[in-house]
Order: sequence, then C-alpha cells, then structure tokens
Amino acid sequence: MKVYVLLIAIVLVGACAGTNDATQLFDIQLEGNKNKYKQNQSVGIAIKNKKNKTIDAIEYRIDGKVLPKIDKKITFDIQSLGSKKLIAKIDFDDTSVEISKNIKVLSSKAPEIYTYNIINTYPHDDKAYTQGLEFSGDTLYESTGKKGKSTLRKVDYKTGEVLDNIQLDNSVFGEGITLMNNKIYQLTWQSGIGYVYDQTSFDKIESFTYGKSKEGWGLGNDGEKIFKSDGTEKIWYLDPETLVETGYVEIVTNKSIFNRANELEYVDGKLYANVYGKESMMIIDATSGAIEGVINFGGLKKLVDKSVEDWDEQNSVLNGVAYHPTKKTFFVTGKNWNKLFEVEILKKE
Repeated sequence: MKVYVLLIAIVLVGACAGTNDATQLFDIQLEGNKNKYKQNQSVGIAIKNKKNKTIDAIEYRIDGKVLPKIDKKITFDIQSLGSKKLIAKIDFDDTSVEISKNIKVLSSKAPEIYTYNIINTYPHDDKAYTQGLEFSGDTLYESTGKKGKSTLRKVDYKTGEVLDNIQLDNSVFGEGITLMNNKIYQLTWQSGIGYVYDQTSFDKIESFTYGKSKEGWGLGNDGEKIFKSDGTEKIWYLDPETLVETGYVEIVTNKSIFNRANELEYVDGKLYANVYGKESMMIIDATSGAIEGVINFGGLKKLVDKSVEDWDEQNSVLNGVAYHPTKKTFFVTGKNWNKLFEVEILKKE
C-alpha cells in the first residue's frame, strides 16, 4: 500500500511539474514563422495557449527593452542587432512565466558601396607584418605580428623611419593596438593576453587576459570604451581601466551576420574594419553593428612592390587603417607592404 501511495504521489508531482513548464503551456508565434527580421520591422505576434489558460497580461522584450504590442504587432525597435532572444512574460492564474524565441534582427538597409582616391603615398617598412595602425597627433603608432617578429613601434609616417620600437616575446603573435589616455593597448593573437604601455616611454604598465572573446584581432576606441574584434561576428566592449569585457555588438548586413572584421579604427560613431583576407573595408555603425558601407580597395595591392624579402602572396594582405585627426584622411597599408597610402573615401556613384 505504501508503495502504491508513493507511486501516485510521484505521478501527481510529475504531472504538476509538466503542467507548470512554460514551454508546455505557451509558445511565441511570429508572422511568417521566420527567424530573421529587420531593425524597426513591425511583425505580427501571438501566444499559442496550449492548455487554454486564462491570460491576464503579456509583455514582450529584447535586451531588457519592452516592445509594445500595437494592433497585434510588435516593432523591432532595438539598438543592437544580431542574434537575439525575444522574451514573452505571461501573467496567468495569479502567477507568471517567461518563454523565449531565438531570432536574428538584421539591418534594414543594404550596405552602400564606396571607393577611394589616393592623396599621397609614403614609404613603409616592408618587414612590418602590420596588425594595428593608429595616429596620435601627427605620429603614427604600429603593431606588427608573427612570432619572433612582433613589435610595437612609433613611426614618422612621412619617411617611414621607426622612431621607437620594442620587441615582443618570441612566444606571442602581436595584433591590434589602440591609444587612449596616454596609454597604448596591444593585443596578441591566440595567447589570450594583451599589454598596456605608457605612450611616451613605451614602458609596459600591465598585462591583461581576455574574457569570453575568442582571440585578439583588432582594437579601436571612442574615448570612453575600447572596441575589440576577435575573428567572430562580435565586436567586444572593454573597460579601459579594468580591461573587462562589458558587452558586445554583432556585425550584420540586411541579409546575414558577418564574421571577418580585423583591424579597427573608430571615427565619428563608425568602426572602419578591414575584412580579413579581402581588399575591402567595412563601415560599421558602432552602436547597432550594422554594416552601413563597404569600401572597395581593389587595385591598391598592385601598387606595392611584391619582390620584397618577406612578401607572401597569400598572407601579405591589406591590413592597417588609421585616421589622421587633423588631415581628416585615412591611411591604409598591408602586411609587408612597402607603401603607406593616404586616401579619401568616396561614395561610388
């Protein structure tokens, strides 16, 4: 008898648990039954009530922002795009549950196409496997890669002369840099470690490790936070004091999520990012992650001397973008390129 009573209790508890499982009670249904939508798109939405519960209220939100339901539709009025979790909080029977649906919110517009015009050409160290490039005033700072050849350097861009230079440990592969508050921040590729230097003396102040980001690729900053690319679809936000990753934005077009951002430069709310292995650069909205433009740098590599000692046709690709704050022009180069190009970026007619 005791065994029988125990079995009944177990069955009843299991039944109650199953009934209260939110996924067994409700389901989010979106117009078109798709998983890709556009920023600011209005979409029909409903809750499938599997057990015919009496629903008192429903609240929809993404990234903590409430999306009001108007005329049976919600609008994806959100700032940050990419892979999202649409959450529905449902009040019923004096209780509440939350259910979710994984979707992708993409850009509402296709990227515009840009080209370039060469203003000036300057000499560049062809032994520099360029990974990071950034101006401070009229002085160019550069980070180079490859194990045993990785450096941090200060350069006179007009002559190509290296004014100051430190060699990284042979065990690491140098990557992107950015300058902020008289400090230089430098990444390494797969070692999971970065460095902070005094901008004036080049003395190393500290090292830091990565959080959830996969690798070290490119760096940029907006004066308040640091942007970090890692070879995935994510651009991470770093606190410049603690170097802790505080969040991220995903890179998207109007059709898909993109994952090839390399070297970064922040200018007026946009991130200019080399597309790894391609003769092109993206213009990314730093808040939403939307790729607003693509700059075609085709033909630039043909102007470089390919007979230099360290030339590697497969790996000597376009990489390195710096914005000159006074000239208001961009400077671009590549890995083991013997030239640095000052360019203006033009919308293609």
